[in-house]
Amino acid sequence: MGGFFGTISTQDCVNDLFYGTDYNSHLGTRRAGLVTFDRERGFTRSIHSLERDYFRSKFEDELHEFKGHQGLGVISDTDPQPIIINSHLGRYAVVTVAKINNLREIADELLAQRMHLSEQSANNLNQTEVVALLINMGNSFVDGINRVYQKIKGSCSMLILTEDGIIAARDFLGRTPIVIGRKEVHRLSPIGTDEHIQAYAASSETTSFPNLDYHTLRDVGAGEIVRLRADGLEVLQPAFKRCQICSFLWVYYGFPASCYEGINAEEVRERNGEMMGRRDAGENVEADLVCGIPDSGVGMAIGYSNGSGIPYKRAVLKYTPTWPRSFTPQDQSRRRLVAKMKLIPNEALLRGQRIVFCDDSIVRGTQLRDNVREFFQNGAREVHVRISCPPLVFGCPFIGFTNSKTDMELIARQIIRDFEGENPSNLDRYAQTDTPEYQRLVEEIGHRLGLTSVKFARLEDLVASIGLPKDKVCTHCFDGSSYDNQHDGEFFG
Repeated sequence: MGGFFGTISTQDCVNDLFYGTDYNSHLGTRRAGLVTFDRERGFTRSIHSLERDYFRSKFEDELHEFKGHQGLGVISDTDPQPIIINSHLGRYAVVTVAKINNLREIADELLAQRMHLSEQSANNLNQTEVVALLINMGNSFVDGINRVYQKIKGSCSMLILTEDGIIAARDFLGRTPIVIGRKEVHRLSPIGTDEHIQAYAASSETTSFPNLDYHTLRDVGAGEIVRLRADGLEVLQPAFKRCQICSFLWVYYGFPASCYEGINAEEVRERNGEMMGRRDAGENVEADLVCGIPDSGVGMAIGYSNGSGIPYKRAVLKYTPTWPRSFTPQDQSRRRLVAKMKLIPNEALLRGQRIVFCDDSIVRGTQLRDNVREFFQNGAREVHVRISCPPLVFGCPFIGFTNSKTDMELIARQIIRDFEGENPSNLDRYAQTDTPEYQRLVEEIGHRLGLTSVKFARLEDLVASIGLPKDKVCTHCFDGSSYDNQHDGEFFG
């Protein structure tokens, strides 16, 4: 997915920028970048690969090279960022959290207009560069950002570092978040004088704020464009009426302490788990303990324990000191080995027990299948799995939350194909809770993964645990529903 952090201050911003960006590290695995702007030195930028190391270790030794009161940082699952541009709009740097499905089509249109863009290896395009070219076609930043909204199929949120502040523009339908933080600190400087620090920040995660003395001010609305300066916030374009924020933020992506639309990720996971626990208690499901698959399954497991009355124990623990989250060997067999080695079963708690394991989702099912085998080998008598979202029946066209190239890499779609053939006409039946097709799908998933039982959160319960109206939450990967995010007269008419 990716995440970003931008800050503008009355004082040097480099430390805030460095640590604020680091708090977004769990959102991406491939690349990271920092850029600052200083009136005398201009833009200073650095980009590094994260595929073999941590964000901090890549940037810490070069922080002395950055200078300025404003800057951007990005953790990217896609292209090298930030991009620095000199155009009729002035000099600026831009970072994006985006998934643009018609990237090549847009690039061909730009080339036909005699515009130029670079290509990366394997003929890949840098989508942030394409976004910048669309912005440059506007008469102003607002006009250019709206061109991005109108042109792309997918989603795009962005931060733009200009010579006159930071512009934050949230995705057309708010699928990915931007949250604004503010801080005001009075303290003694090292030389004993009074020091007044005022700053604003924009981040994908509210987790970035507390330890840097920011308090959460508000979310940027869907399609809203704001400008941050050290002394205030200016709305350049108000939010659109519609919003479809990604429900997977609360299921999986979000750091437990983060809030989106004012709703905390861990609280949602606990509420969701408690609903499942109560349902199972009503159906007299028996088990000896509940355990969450770390990290995102833990909150759900605590809620499930509260709802079912089954004690929570840490029968599986996560071990990551020697491997960054992003460490992904090229060889498939080594990738599976690393995934296995990060989870350590506690045989003393597993032996002879009937266990409910709570996890965030089942995508391909490969890792869970391996985990289940390990649990039984370590003495578990029964392995029940509870998943905090419905089966993934549709691939996500808006956020790159898996490396799947096609929907057919999803275990649910593989099973539906086996049941119905290559082009099933009744996908909606498999996505609808408690239909015969849905029940058959769930039973087959459990059979193929070697589970004693498996249940998925009902879509209705997931939406209720989030607490937003269904039409404000994107659930496309579960039920295929989404707004058309192109050329809607309500936005651009």
